[in-house]
Amino acid sequence: MLKKTIVAAIAAISTLISVYSCNSIVGSPSSSNPLDSTENSLVDGQSPLKQDTVKLMDLLDSLNKGKIHFPAVDSLNKIEPKQAKKMLRDSIYRELNKQDKHIYLTFDDGPLIGSSAIDSIITAKNTKISAFLVGKHAGMSKRLKRDFDRYMNNPLVECYNHSYSHAANKFHVFYSNPDLAVADFEKCETDLGLKHKIVRMPGRNIWLFDDVRRVDLTSGSQTADLLGVNGYKIYGWDVEWKINGLSGKPVQSVEEIYGRIRNMLGNKSTLKPNNIVLLMHDDMFQNKKGQQLLSNLIDSLKQHKDYKFDFIENYPIKY
Repeated sequence: MLKKTIVAAIAAISTLISVYSCNSIVGSPSSSNPLDSTENSLVDGQSPLKQDTVKLMDLLDSLNKGKIHFPAVDSLNKIEPKQAKKMLRDSIYRELNKQDKHIYLTFDDGPLIGSSAIDSIITAKNTKISAFLVGKHAGMSKRLKRDFDRYMNNPLVECYNHSYSHAANKFHVFYSNPDLAVADFEKCETDLGLKHKIVRMPGRNIWLFDDVRRVDLTSGSQTADLLGVNGYKIYGWDVEWKINGLSGKPVQSVEEIYGRIRNMLGNKSTLKPNNIVLLMHDDMFQNKKGQQLLSNLIDSLKQHKDYKFDFIENYPIKY
């Protein structure tokens, strides 16, 4: 009898997931199946899920936050809540694995030496990127102004805000005065004519958008919150391709970064499943060797037909 109940529950999960995938949930309030309780459970006192349009990623987020409640074992329900939760999560993962994976190649600190090479490489490979620009760099030389213009005029590049001064690389001091810090971002937006109110904070891996708030170092939290109040979204990163501070060259190999991207997408350890944000810096690609590494990474990622490159303004793509 127990075996039959488990088999029925697994079948119910598959049915439930297929329904979620179609963005509508239909359930029977009288059902005794433990997964049917997911359909009809209340999420933080809201209406039953069956009344809403729910995506797999939203369902997974609710599951991870403990907002979905499973019934205790009784004469009608033979599945332990812990087991039912695991079964639902595994089923969501299987469905997400069938969907596209979205990669956001982001480059910080431009325009710098290296920006023009990045622009040429991604144009040749028809690959979208997101450039987080430092306002003062665009006015430091005619060459950097030309590189900035190339970014702005390339339909494969979207430009975003990485502050005007880059905090003069004195991050703790910079974030100790949130009003002045926000004014610095506003100056970058105005001087560069940026069309998106999207920020990456120098020296901080902070996320602030929709209902997400993730702070790595508290010294930047007040500035982040004030940026949010002023209508900005803030995006950090899942993986960093690090640079050598002296040589400006990439530290990890292409194989290592490619492997991390594959693993994190596979085990759903990114901030949002099926979406991964890679951080790089323009000055990593000043010379031919670095440029070849970037080209090789893009080629490696393009081998996967379900990998799609996108702009950070579209993050996250939900299923």
